[in-house]
Amino acid sequence: MIVSGFTFCRNVKKLDYPFVESIRSLLPLVDELVVNVGDSDDGTLDTVKAIGDPKIRVVESVWDPTRSRDGLVYADQTNIALSHCRPDADWAFYLQSDEIIHEKDQAGIRRSMERYKDDPALLGLMFRYKHFVGDYFRLDPWAYRRALRIVRPGKVVSVGDALGFARASDGLFIGKHQKNLWRYSEGHIYHYGWVKSRALLRQKIQVQVDYYWEGNPPEKDVRVLSREDYMPEHYEFLKPFTGSHPRVMKDRIASFVSPPPSRSRWLQSAFYRYVLRHGFKG
Repeated sequence: MIVSGFTFCRNVKKLDYPFVESIRSLLPLVDELVVNVGDSDDGTLDTVKAIGDPKIRVVESVWDPTRSRDGLVYADQTNIALSHCRPDADWAFYLQSDEIIHEKDQAGIRRSMERYKDDPALLGLMFRYKHFVGDYFRLDPWAYRRALRIVRPGKVVSVGDALGFARASDGLFIGKHQKNLWRYSEGHIYHYGWVKSRALLRQKIQVQVDYYWEGNPPEKDVRVLSREDYMPEHYEFLKPFTGSHPRVMKDRIASFVSPPPSRSRWLQSAFYRYVLRHGFKG
């Protein structure tokens, strides 16, 4: 079985993304790893090269500013990385710069790829997610629950803002209703993109404004950007996490300054108001 890995990144160092940890977590599962590095000004390219693993193949690109609407540039960059994967690969394994594979899941993920690699009708393997927000001890059950991360090279393309993939032949989005096209993989994706200082979370919102709304944010983001720091409104209502984190995250977690303990969400009236608006999800 041949597995290519692929990812993209740009200026992720200054926004404190765990992109090195993401790359390191994927390397044991792939035969090569294509890293598409955009035109960065924060040393992202040098940091990727400094990892020094022979499996890594760096591709350099320039982001198209005319595609800074609805996050389309993210799909463009994903497709550039995917296009450089080995054409003879059975699978192409995609991670974004804030997504990590836990070492305890490696064997199960490999079993899943082996199990389905010879079924040509299947275009990908879907993962369930663990979304961390604000710190390393709270999970967001209201975030998206699944995404396609292992795909058939040459058979799919990244679409939208690069959250998912579509069939290359006809553009059919491979979602939860096309179960004939995908299967669940064992394991989870650990998503850490919203674990940052409050000031950096605000900067993350600014980047989204630039690449989703061309600098003209909706009212809710205007309010966020008017403050010096930011934390999602439902931070206090998130689900406690008591499991283990991937080993590659050990140093990052040890150096993180955690906020003071909060009251149980079950004792906060605002939690129940939030549930009435958004439903109960774990």
